[in-house]
Amino acid sequence: MAAMNDLPSQGQYAGWAPLTGPAAYPPAPSRTVWWVIAISLAVIAACLVVRLDERLTPSASAQSLAGAGARGVFSFPGQMTKSTYGVYMVDVDTGTIWCYEYTAAKRKLRLAAARSWRFDRYLETYNCEDLSPGDVEQLVDQERTAKLQAGGAAMSP
Repeated sequence: MAAMNDLPSQGQYAGWAPLTGPAAYPPAPSRTVWWVIAISLAVIAACLVVRLDERLTPSASAQSLAGAGARGVFSFPGQMTKSTYGVYMVDVDTGTIWCYEYTAAKRKLRLAAARSWRFDRYLETYNCEDLSPGDVEQLVDQERTAKLQAGGAAMSP
């Protein structure tokens, strides 16, 4: 009961009265801001669907972007020695890389190197040059056999 007596009454505070009418509620925020945001989002969505930028600035169509980096033949220019440049070619589908060296004096391309990496990716501990793909295949087979023997020896008591 003491809690009810703690509440102020109109008699204790002169001029205190509960608010009624328009002053009882804060003013409503302007709905104009919400309409501006909604219209802006609709314009952005329409631009994304229509893709106006394709008509204004056409993209280069030398290579299709569908599945870029996943399949096909790719070429990269690069420096081969201190004074020569060339083109590196990668065929992702067959697992080969080759490069052409450009000779400026003759104005010709010369095949400088070619290699298949089909078996190279299975090597883990070998790192030197002058390996043929057949040599790499044999090394991969040796590593796999050693792992199988080590796994079998670890499993047996």
